[in-house]
Amino acid sequence: MTFFRSAVLLSSFAACCLLAAPPAGADERILAARDALRAGDQIRFERLAGELRNHDLAPWLDYWRLAAGLPDRFDVAAARDFLARHERTYVAEKLRGDWLKTLGKEQRWAEFDVEFGKLVAPDQELSCYALQSRRARGDATMLDAALPLWLTLIDPPEPCHPVLEALIWEKRVLADEVWARIRRQFEANKVAAARYSANYLPPSQTPTPAQLTATIERPLPTLVKLPADWAEKRLGRELAVLAVQRVARSDPQQAATQLEKLAPKLDEGQRAWAWAQIGWQAALRHQPESVDWFRRAGDPALSDDLAQWRVRAALRAQDWGFVRTAVERMPPALAALPEWTYWLGRAYKAGGQLGEAEALFRRLSGLPSFYGNLADDELEQLITVPPRAAALTPEELAAAAANPGLRRALALLRLNARIEGVREWNWTLRGMDDRQLLAAAELARRNDVYDRAIAAADRTRNEHDYSLRYLAPFGEQVRPAAKKQALDDAWVYGLMRQESRFVTDARSSAGASGLMQLMPATAKWVAKKIGLANYSHGRVNDTETNLLLGTSYMRMVMESLDNHPVLASAAYNAGPGRARRWRAERPLEGAIYAETIPFSETRDYVKKVMSNAVYYSVLFEGRPQTLKSRLGVVGPRGEAPAGEDLP
Repeated sequence: MTFFRSAVLLSSFAACCLLAAPPAGADERILAARDALRAGDQIRFERLAGELRNHDLAPWLDYWRLAAGLPDRFDVAAARDFLARHERTYVAEKLRGDWLKTLGKEQRWAEFDVEFGKLVAPDQELSCYALQSRRARGDATMLDAALPLWLTLIDPPEPCHPVLEALIWEKRVLADEVWARIRRQFEANKVAAARYSANYLPPSQTPTPAQLTATIERPLPTLVKLPADWAEKRLGRELAVLAVQRVARSDPQQAATQLEKLAPKLDEGQRAWAWAQIGWQAALRHQPESVDWFRRAGDPALSDDLAQWRVRAALRAQDWGFVRTAVERMPPALAALPEWTYWLGRAYKAGGQLGEAEALFRRLSGLPSFYGNLADDELEQLITVPPRAAALTPEELAAAAANPGLRRALALLRLNARIEGVREWNWTLRGMDDRQLLAAAELARRNDVYDRAIAAADRTRNEHDYSLRYLAPFGEQVRPAAKKQALDDAWVYGLMRQESRFVTDARSSAGASGLMQLMPATAKWVAKKIGLANYSHGRVNDTETNLLLGTSYMRMVMESLDNHPVLASAAYNAGPGRARRWRAERPLEGAIYAETIPFSETRDYVKKVMSNAVYYSVLFEGRPQTLKSRLGVVGPRGEAPAGEDLP
């Protein structure tokens, strides 16, 4: 009897880990049904839907049918039945969101309120419709809820305009706040939104369309030719500082020269904002003057982006006193982020406040991230992986395999409906405990859906399996390719994990393809360089070809950038020329180089690649590691190497 039960459990384990393929042609009929509905062929759609009632994606067929009826032919009774049957699922949330947007647009607030209360995660449009509904009901607290949006919702969707305008009509924001909003919009380069906001100004301060156009499109000539009475009215002064900001976007030094001339006639707030904008633009270019320009700004109210770049400018200058000041001036929620907690600790350490520094490092210690790793290094604690969770039981795996949301997600991914598949998967993970997350990760791994396996394993809080969190598939192909190029396989895997999450046919919005996310021009250039015969871009998603081209390019990038993995990681994402230009005039520790990369995508990418590499190294080598040893010191900026430029 014991043997029989064990055999049954083993059979269950095998069955649950690899989902059975649907009946032949079922997936194709799902796609055909969707296409028929899009083409308006209701009869064909219903015939196919009837044949697919037992398919994992049957709820999606119902969703497509109902959503197609919005707004004029929407079957409310059928929708309510659908929502009741699928409550708390992603398809229910999606249909309810679609329906609510129609109700909000038509201002059917009583119906809207009933359904909005059941929504789990409203987007910004729906949140603004909800505020509109509260205003329609005479809810005075609506204005308090809307006020934080004034400076944060810089380029609002259409439903948010009435909400923001309510703040104007009720005089909760006045001219000062309107100008503050316009400045934030200029800062974000949302000049069309700034033009719209200018309509909220009182008549005496409202610029003409021609004045705004000149400020936006011809800022330097506008400043050079200011009329003699430009400073007599607020409008003239505000347009002048906006023009300074626009000049700073292309030439911070020229902007500083102009501001010096204008400063005596500006008020303190206008001068401070303008100097902060110049400091920010200079910091993005790694100009040493940026710290001085930020200092001249004093302590104005800054957007989160500027507050962070004030710290980065000080880091680049290795001015630890100003690092401390800049972090301590941040809003508390921003200062509490791991990066600023770490750098404040470093500033305390540099100033001899060792107890305060250690307390901050201990807040981060053990976090599986770039700054958690650096904090461990500061505390002289080697980086390890936590003990592996107990093996999953057949029952736990069977429950994951039977989960309708996970099954729908895997079916969508199988059909290359990646956006909806990822959303369905992530939605279904909500509220899962560690054991359920690990079972979902194992289910995805057994079905070769490595990115979703990582997404699930990444969420565990107390029980972990880092062999799932840092999956290393395709080892029989990756390891030889890395070895042939004399590359650290932990770094190669760390880069691939960040690039594609091991999705072989991944394609970025910019057109990069495959495991190593190669751009077409780069792949073609490398293929020619290494003499790969008969290469065509159609081969780029072939695993062997992609790895050959990707690792060959990594080797070329490494050799052109002092064999430094931080520089090479930045180059792989943003190009070797940029990675080279981002070096300083003097040696710079790798962590500061990474933190001061001006492209947010590349900055995040480099940090994650390098932290990934640490964990892969721990797993591959079976011994603790440090991050600082990998980051090292980035040498000073020098001349580009002779020879052909790398793409």
